Amino acid sequence: MNHVVTLTGVTKKYGELTALDDVSLGFPRGRFTAVMGPSGSGKSTLIQCAAALDTPTSGSVAIGGVDVGTLNETKRTELRRAHIGFVFQSYNLLPAITVEENLTLTLRLAGRKPDLAWIRMLVERVGLHDRLRHRPGELSGGQQQRAAIVRALAGRPDVLFADEPTGALDLRSASQVLDLLRSMVDDLGQTVVMVTHDPAAAARAHDALIMADGRLVDVLPAPSAEDLAARLTRLAGRPVAAAGGAL
Repeated sequence: MNHVVTLTGVTKKYGELTALDDVSLGFPRGRFTAVMGPSGSGKSTLIQCAAALDTPTSGSVAIGGVDVGTLNETKRTELRRAHIGFVFQSYNLLPAITVEENLTLTLRLAGRKPDLAWIRMLVERVGLHDRLRHRPGELSGGQQQRAAIVRALAGRPDVLFADEPTGALDLRSASQVLDLLRSMVDDLGQTVVMVTHDPAAAARAHDALIMADGRLVDVLPAPSAEDLAARLTRLAGRPVAAAGGAL
């Protein structure tokens, strides 16, 4: 299977704390993968290492076949800009400029010319064509998150990492954002990796990875919210064994 990002034996320690413990997995191209686990399970550290935002203590991360550990910080930044998009719980839109200006800001700062036809298509898909001249504060939370997704996809990244993208949204807005992420995968072949604590959100993904104590302990294909909730409940307070292999 073609993996956009591959982790091999990745361990991440912060002092005496082991946040990731010998994790090996790959994120398949053109799939929507959810990452779940109890608080402190290592799920956010996992995507920070996978996205080259953090450096493993040991092991390796490859993005687009390139071993991130062989790159200096400048080359690592260039790799992230070329291959990776980010969406977070906070929208991180600049309030003083318009939505339209926000969408292309990251590309312009990187010295890249925006593909305006691609961005217009994304804007139409997310339903923001009549909001481009507004400032972010004039949009609802769901609209701001949709704008953040367009900004993250504006440079056509190989993979979009989303860390709790619906955490600050009401149920209706959250559902719209999740529908959008799934449609980007199914219709456009985008790769999406989403960290979430919400079983209903993770159930929108093709596969769910379950983390516990810094280890990958389960991979659930076509997960249901009920199965995910039950799996997380069983993990609570119990020792776990690592799952073998990758997606």
